[in-house]
Amino acid sequence: MIGIAVAIVLQIVSRMRGVTLDATEAAGLCLAASTFFGLAHTFRRGAHVRISLIIDRFPPRFRHGVEIVNCLLGSVVVSFLAWHVTQLALQSYEYNDISPGLLAMPFWIPQTGVAIGVIAFAIALIDELLWLLTGGRPRYEAPDEIGLDKPVA
Repeated sequence: MIGIAVAIVLQIVSRMRGVTLDATEAAGLCLAASTFFGLAHTFRRGAHVRISLIIDRFPPRFRHGVEIVNCLLGSVVVSFLAWHVTQLALQSYEYNDISPGLLAMPFWIPQTGVAIGVIAFAIALIDELLWLLTGGRPRYEAPDEIGLDKPVA
């Protein structure tokens, strides 16, 4: 977020001085990195969109098994993504891949931020999976504020 603010302020100041500085691309790359930085925290707070219309109606024991399967699948998919995003950042560094805009920025810089965010999310999912496997209740559930999707009977 700081990178976005710095890029925008630099662009404004340079325009006021009559200098062309295209920092839009840098702000966009920083936005991608900051989005992925927030995934693990958002997951642990229970703020990810989660449709629980069906799972809320399951018996507690069966629901726990479904939660384990969901965390297992999520852990596998996000770990796979983390591996490949990390490889992409390393390849961008190795090949000196640079953005094509006016501001020639090395792609590995924002890709590293994305990779760190996805790795943190994978760790959070694996941690939750281990917690569920030891019999714990899901820690990622958000408190139901209004209870509209709870069964009546």
